[in-house]
Amino acid sequence: MRKFLLSVLGTISLLAFAACGGNGGSENNNEEGGELLIGAAASLTNVMQELGDIFVEDNPHIAIEFTFASSGALQTQIEEGAPMDIFFSAAMGQMNALAEQGLIYGSSRNLLRNSIALIVPVGSPLNLGGFDDILNHNIELLGLGDYTSVPGGRFAQEAFETLGIWGEVYDKAVFAPDIRTVLTWVETGQVDAGVVFMTDAATTNQVQVVEVANPSWHSPSINPIGIVRDSQNTTLAQDFVEFLFSSEAEVVFERHGFSMY
Repeated sequence: MRKFLLSVLGTISLLAFAACGGNGGSENNNEEGGELLIGAAASLTNVMQELGDIFVEDNPHIAIEFTFASSGALQTQIEEGAPMDIFFSAAMGQMNALAEQGLIYGSSRNLLRNSIALIVPVGSPLNLGGFDDILNHNIELLGLGDYTSVPGGRFAQEAFETLGIWGEVYDKAVFAPDIRTVLTWVETGQVDAGVVFMTDAATTNQVQVVEVANPSWHSPSINPIGIVRDSQNTTLAQDFVEFLFSSEAEVVFERHGFSMY
């Protein structure tokens, strides 16, 4: 029987406190202090927390607060008026949808590339050979991101459609509100296998990568970043975005398994 799990969307927030300062208008600069509210895809959690710490260390009068969730959930929050300065998506679709509504300040920029991978728990008795081998093994539950709102889930759907097995895979699938939840399910053995971003798989030694999907199987896995139209800190937001395109940030991104666009 097909099982569909929908978890209540939780917001994971990291607040880095500034030594001084406060909110200003759109003309804030780093010396005056300020606060940035950044919505980022759950797959970016580890790397953005590290980069946020680096930025705050260099700019101790700045505070950064992250909200990590699926790109679709963040898109909805922005559409509904949630206060956010920067949106960092796991796919182009959500960013483009906001831009078409006039909710992105200026133009977004493509920053990173990623890939999706089929994973199993370490020690799994399954002898999976790859994505197209799933139906040949005794898999009861396959963890996927909700393909209606989670880019990693949509990429997985597209990959299985390319391989001609989406219908059969769907019957085995349980769907999560974000890719990090899929990773946790695989780590803890709640599912037999799962599909996550390769960068998520690299954060743990409790899963084994079976295969990285051929990029031709799905839409380009690109992480765009943009400033939200109603940001009260556009100058500071631009400074942070430029920092993410710096060579210093590139080293951190690549260490976490991302490649620059």
